[in-house]
Amino acid sequence: MPEQKKSMLKTAVLAAVFLLWVPCAVAALGSKEKSAEINGKVTLEFWTWRAEDVEFYEKIIRAFEKKYPAITVKQTAIKNTEYNTILSASLQGGGGPDVFMGRAYGGLQTLADSGYLLALDDAVPSIKNYAESAKQGARSLTNGKFYGLPALSQAIFCYYNKDIYKKLGLKVPETWDEFLKNLTVCKNNEILPLANGSKDGWTVETLLGGVGPNFYGANDFYTAVVSGKTTFEDPRFIGAVKKIGELCPYMPELFAGVGYDDMQALFINGMAAHFIGGSYEAGTIKDQNAKLAFDIFPIPGMQAGTQYVSVYADMNWAVNANTLYKEASLAFLQFLGSREVGNMIISDLMMVSAVPGVNTSLDPFVSKVVKLLKNSTNYLFLVPFRYQQPTGSSLWQAAGQGYLAGTLTAEQACKKVQTGIAGYYKPFQR
Repeated sequence: MPEQKKSMLKTAVLAAVFLLWVPCAVAALGSKEKSAEINGKVTLEFWTWRAEDVEFYEKIIRAFEKKYPAITVKQTAIKNTEYNTILSASLQGGGGPDVFMGRAYGGLQTLADSGYLLALDDAVPSIKNYAESAKQGARSLTNGKFYGLPALSQAIFCYYNKDIYKKLGLKVPETWDEFLKNLTVCKNNEILPLANGSKDGWTVETLLGGVGPNFYGANDFYTAVVSGKTTFEDPRFIGAVKKIGELCPYMPELFAGVGYDDMQALFINGMAAHFIGGSYEAGTIKDQNAKLAFDIFPIPGMQAGTQYVSVYADMNWAVNANTLYKEASLAFLQFLGSREVGNMIISDLMMVSAVPGVNTSLDPFVSKVVKLLKNSTNYLFLVPFRYQQPTGSSLWQAAGQGYLAGTLTAEQACKKVQTGIAGYYKPFQR
């Protein structure tokens, strides 16, 4: 055989071996060989998508292992944008972690329907004590069972730099016009008014979550659109989208190329006066710039008065249905859902724990978020429209990017969302 053909054959064989090896390697990641029992001591695999919180979860693990000396927990942190893919592939291959951070709503539903999650109704009876808004993200629509133990709630609002406000003599806005006026004053003083960009689609959904409720009608519109009594081509919703467009002149130059990490950096380093984001940002801001004086406010509507913020269940603790160590896994799961850990989430991460009875006064920021939650509405596309494909989130993110880039009108963007969801959503098909 000529050398060239031998070389080509060798390359083809190696390629075939590689293609066979990759899925096997992914499936083996977190395989039950790693969850070992040695001399009566169990080692559990625990996966998270919060690489920035590795030290925090090591602290929790140490506290757990002190109470349960026969159980060792090994933490693996995976990049959040890669987490779903790696987790699904591992579970599908018969491996995966014993206990892990699980998504809420549609993300939970997919894994539950595939048989990868352990039902918790009987194993964790305390779940019935959680707030209904938290349970909504942990319950399967297929059979009504709980496949996650609620961990966190998040809200979306506007962060602002208190030192810049003081320097420019600005006050927290109570109306949309006052908000735009503050942005203009910043721009006139050569301070970047708003850190937000649109490179990452999910941050465009965050913009809608922050700006939208007080223009489309918060819970009134939410109830109407979910029931099919109105659509996303409702003038109220189109008007809310147009309000997001009014922010473009205040965003960074070439904002279509500004990604999430850039947005964070602009605000954290004091270069931008405002940042529309979630309550999950506070801990990172504090960790990266402890000297930054910041506060929050709900993005106002046209009139002063009650202002709403979007809220959603962000995360559940879940157990692999195929774990070899169900009892130990449930012990760790319930520890993660304890008040002890809930209070640590508040004091250490500055996040709102979903655990009933936690002490929200442990952190001033969390206390303020909890007050804002008294006037809240469900995060529009995440809560009801992430159970089927194409999800409301994916439709809006792409349409919203197009609108902000000027390639779509607000009406066209809203029509794309409506058409995509109407393909499967029965209330829109009547």
